[in-house]
Amino acid sequence: MHRRTALSVSAALLVAAPLLSACSGETRPGTAAVVGGERITTSALQAQVNDVRTAQNRSEQAATLIANTPQLERIKLGKMIQLRVLERAAEDAGLSVTTKEIEDARRAQEGDRGAAALEQMALQARVPLAPGQIDEDLRFRLLLDKLSERFGEDRIIEPLTKASEALDIEVNPRYGAWDAKQVGLGPVETPWITQRTRPEQQPAGA
Repeated sequence: MHRRTALSVSAALLVAAPLLSACSGETRPGTAAVVGGERITTSALQAQVNDVRTAQNRSEQAATLIANTPQLERIKLGKMIQLRVLERAAEDAGLSVTTKEIEDARRAQEGDRGAAALEQMALQARVPLAPGQIDEDLRFRLLLDKLSERFGEDRIIEPLTKASEALDIEVNPRYGAWDAKQVGLGPVETPWITQRTRPEQQPAGA
């Protein structure tokens, strides 16, 4: 967890037919996306968003933090889908992450600063994290590290694209469209392969 990957995954704006549609042509209610045949419900997505908004509202910088994340639903959904892609790619490669590895990574990130400092930094990241979402993000980053080590940072897009295509991902059009080749949700870019030594902070004055 001491390298910055050279890979930059950008989201493409796709013109696609309506997804997640029932026979009547109506979008299935309560579904944000379907990944590998499993639903990501809008309630599960909204719970993640609400946790972040609650944490933001407790901050002295609440107004700035909220203003900097107007597309939080799409960003969070993109990250939720990408985690499932990482899990599938890791499974295909025979890789996994243990609870101990997550615990060790958290202790390393907290360092002398402590949990409160880490939580504040996570809230200011480009993909903001509520305190309860930090461990899942660490798992995300550890999976990405292991895949990068296995395939090389310049070729990691290949197993991720393969996993993305195998999962047959469909997204409710209200959130955009999934691009399996870019492993991203459009039309809003979902930044996800970022520095893994600590959560990325918003530029000053952003």
